[in-house]
Amino acid sequence: MALSGLDIYKKLPKTNCGDCGVPTCLAFAMKLAQGQAELDTCPHVSEEAKSELMESSAPPIRSASIGLGEHAVKIGEETVMYRHEKRFENQTALALLLSDDMDDDEINKKLENITKIEFERIGLMLSADLVAIRATSDAAKFSALVEKVSKATEKGIILVSEDPAIMQAGLKVVADKKPLIYAATIDNWEKMAELAKANNCPLAIKGANLDEAADVSAKLTDAGYKELVIDSGARDIKGILADQVNSRRLALKKTFRPLGYPTIVFANEVSDDVAMQNMVASTLIAKYAGIVVLSELDAATLYPLMVERMNIFTDPQRPMTVEEGIYEVNNPTAESPVLVTTNFSLTYFILSSEVEGSRVPTWICIHDSEGLSVLTAWAAGKFVPENIAPFLKKSGIADKVNHKKLVIPGYVAQISGELEDEMGDWSVVVGPREAGDVPQFLKTWSPAGEKEESKV
Repeated sequence: MALSGLDIYKKLPKTNCGDCGVPTCLAFAMKLAQGQAELDTCPHVSEEAKSELMESSAPPIRSASIGLGEHAVKIGEETVMYRHEKRFENQTALALLLSDDMDDDEINKKLENITKIEFERIGLMLSADLVAIRATSDAAKFSALVEKVSKATEKGIILVSEDPAIMQAGLKVVADKKPLIYAATIDNWEKMAELAKANNCPLAIKGANLDEAADVSAKLTDAGYKELVIDSGARDIKGILADQVNSRRLALKKTFRPLGYPTIVFANEVSDDVAMQNMVASTLIAKYAGIVVLSELDAATLYPLMVERMNIFTDPQRPMTVEEGIYEVNNPTAESPVLVTTNFSLTYFILSSEVEGSRVPTWICIHDSEGLSVLTAWAAGKFVPENIAPFLKKSGIADKVNHKKLVIPGYVAQISGELEDEMGDWSVVVGPREAGDVPQFLKTWSPAGEKEESKV
């Protein structure tokens, strides 16, 4: 039974030290009771109390980890229904399905896709996460494919078979890489649990429906196994979406532990059509799949899914930022233009991409605006002359150029006069409003000449 905030508070050290990030122990206890904090963040709780509280303080959606090292994929550990309440913790993993009845050419092509397709966006590398390997024939053929995949990629692996003997054959090849075992059912859960425990691997549950999945989950939890992933068994988008929402709601709002685990969805079993599979994936990245398995991965369809995923799983209370400082693009010289903007990641990477594409050597000065975009930072008083000028003077940009000309974003043209007053002998040029116009602007820029507003 879950403990109340007051019950938890009685077992805490009551020092009100704030080391957990919460001002008082009572407030921390209330967060623990609501599943909005983790007990490990308190460095002073006793081992005895920790043991007593661990179950009650566990996140309502437990975590599962697949794979090892830098390629390990963590799912679950969610604490809210809606992103704006706090944030979503561990992003939906995208998996490519391979089957041991595929020919070698098809397998090789799919493996090449998952290992080579990756994208850079605002400084982050985006790629698919897992390879699911389905057994359709015998143990020898299955284990041979598992070995081939293991040698071809370091990505995490999902072993797909409901036959414990075939699963054991696959585990002999990759147990040391901590694959996800799929799946324990109402008929085989005891044998699958033994394999999972013996090999220290997470275990997926497959039910005929959400109720049956919860029953198997309860049996496995009673047997002491808790690193689980749930497949409700639904294979149409309406049913899958309903199960995803209901299981999250029951786990969070009703503290129903049997459904307090991340989920896996096989989009390839919803439809053979790749476009439909991607629609399913897009829906379930938002609502609330831990893993989505697809039959095909290609750059054109994978990129929008990964950008959607990145946006949804970015903490809405902490904008993505780049470090304040001077950035060199295209090997700038003393004659090169000097641009200044905010440290919002998207602002910087869009601007730097356009500058790089122009091939004009340029200095970009990034001012710490607490992760806000240009207009937002200006409105909030974070990107204003009295802040920008001291930063530029301390940055050392004056020592890197032999001119005194500064380009500001066109959206804050109104600060140009005041910024000139703050900068002393520097002149301020109003640059383009849109990043797409920056290349043309840079190609006509000159360190000589009079101060003028850009006509771009």
